[in-house]
Amino acid sequence: MEISEIQVDDYELVLRCRDKGSGLHALIAVHDTTLGPALGGMRMLPYASEDEALFDVLRLSRGMTFKSAVADTGLGGGKSVIIGDPKTLKSEALFEAMGQFVDSLEGRYITAEDMNIGIPDLEIVRRKTKWVTGLKREDHSSGNPSPFTAYGCVVGMRAALEKVYGSDSFEGKHVLLQGVGAVGGRLAELLHERGAHVTICDINEERVAELCNRFGFDAVADETHLDVECDVYAPCARGAGLNAETIPALRCKIVAGCANNQLLDPKQARDVRARGILYVPDYVINAGGIINVSCELLPGGYNEAVAMRRIERIYDNLKLVFEISERDDIPTNEASQRLAEDRIRTARTTS
Repeated sequence: MEISEIQVDDYELVLRCRDKGSGLHALIAVHDTTLGPALGGMRMLPYASEDEALFDVLRLSRGMTFKSAVADTGLGGGKSVIIGDPKTLKSEALFEAMGQFVDSLEGRYITAEDMNIGIPDLEIVRRKTKWVTGLKREDHSSGNPSPFTAYGCVVGMRAALEKVYGSDSFEGKHVLLQGVGAVGGRLAELLHERGAHVTICDINEERVAELCNRFGFDAVADETHLDVECDVYAPCARGAGLNAETIPALRCKIVAGCANNQLLDPKQARDVRARGILYVPDYVINAGGIINVSCELLPGGYNEAVAMRRIERIYDNLKLVFEISERDDIPTNEASQRLAEDRIRTARTTS
């Protein structure tokens, strides 16, 4: 196994791992540990190049710093990515090698589930390192974080609805939801339960059909979904979906979804705001999963009731973000970053 450092400004540590025996090619980025060890999920994707993977892991780890700071988890920001096709390259040897890679950071980075990585994969990683969260409840862990991420998005949407419509009720509100995987699918169910009119889309047409049959959702083709007029647009797939091409096509009053890094360029939040649309910063609204996982590290261990109470704070955090945005006349993503940086700065000056 060969581990080497990649020098990146403003990041504490970025590492590359190549392991010929298992075929592992992976990156770990630790952005900031001022508030605590860097906790962030592991994802596996068939990136076209290491540069593409590096771009992803850097954005994600930085986002985790701000997510944990705003959510007050007592953790820093990090992320890991495995380069490869999860349909063909997964193996016990690969995940054991990944466990060794994670363990080499000696707790500075703690991993969890993310895209294309499930509990069975992390259980293999756990053979080689103790720095793994989000395993089965039977193992005294917090379980799958996806339902908690989805619930946190519901909490955050309530704050957005109240800001725009004067009421946090979902009754009669039309939500267009792109991406119905583990988190997006559960989010669609929760919105349906609360009286929202839900329209869904996904590149996985079988998944869309399954959910429509079960819950009576409307469906729209993924490639034309932005033609749909709605109250809330919820991006729940991969990032960078809000860009120069898609922002002018938005037909909503609120953008609030669980995808990470929804804006291709953070400056484009100004374009969303100029159109009279409230953008709910992704790393604030989708913090439910990391909040739940972070509760594994509390004295006395994991307690779901404590986790749920902490997830409810997303509502208050977003109200604060909206206040800062209005007070300082800045987009909401800049307001949330200001809030996060203030909390990190306070921690540095008091430590």
